[in-house]
Amino acid sequence: MPLPDRAAVLAAAATLGLALSDDQADRLLAYLALLQRWNATYNLTAIRDPDAMWLQHGLDCMAAVPAVGTLSNDGRRLRILDVGSGGGLPGVVWALLLPQADVVCVDAVGKKAAFIRQAAGALRLPNLQARHARVEDLSEAPFDLVASRAFASLADFTRLTRRLLSPGGRWLAMKGKPPADELAALDPQELMFHVEPLAVPGLAAERCLVWLQPATVDSPKP
Repeated sequence: MPLPDRAAVLAAAATLGLALSDDQADRLLAYLALLQRWNATYNLTAIRDPDAMWLQHGLDCMAAVPAVGTLSNDGRRLRILDVGSGGGLPGVVWALLLPQADVVCVDAVGKKAAFIRQAAGALRLPNLQARHARVEDLSEAPFDLVASRAFASLADFTRLTRRLLSPGGRWLAMKGKPPADELAALDPQELMFHVEPLAVPGLAAERCLVWLQPATVDSPKP
């Protein structure tokens, strides 16, 4: 099946409580089409069917936008780091739908970072940047939200990125079923967490968001 049309994207967004403009819907479809073209050569994702790519990538990432958007309800710009972004998931989708956020996608594979840079230019996203680096080597200003989707265990994810989290910032891990073993491995004296169920329209699979934050707020670096 082909990618959905604009009307289907707008309808799915409305189901999630998102009011997308026609331009945002068109650019989201343009991103998925670009991902398909690059994927033929660079193997950015194992999902190749356009309909599955929309449902399991585009719509899955879009479903988290309402929750992420609440973090910037004070009017200031939100700084987001997408760790192990791959083909820009969720970072490109979030940059598209959250223009009030500045999104940095980091990936250790050069071709994936190159694709995200290409997408930022093609989709006219000045709020999207890509970094080719291992996250433990990344040098950036602190982020309000450090996010991942199928990057690592929760313990490794938080350990590798804690220095990149701003005081009062949070981590967000997109998962399938609640990862009971990963949650049990966390030290409650170090980390607090909350699991939020995520409903993805049309996807017959369990999804959740795992929110984490330090049990004590780190002091700003001098």
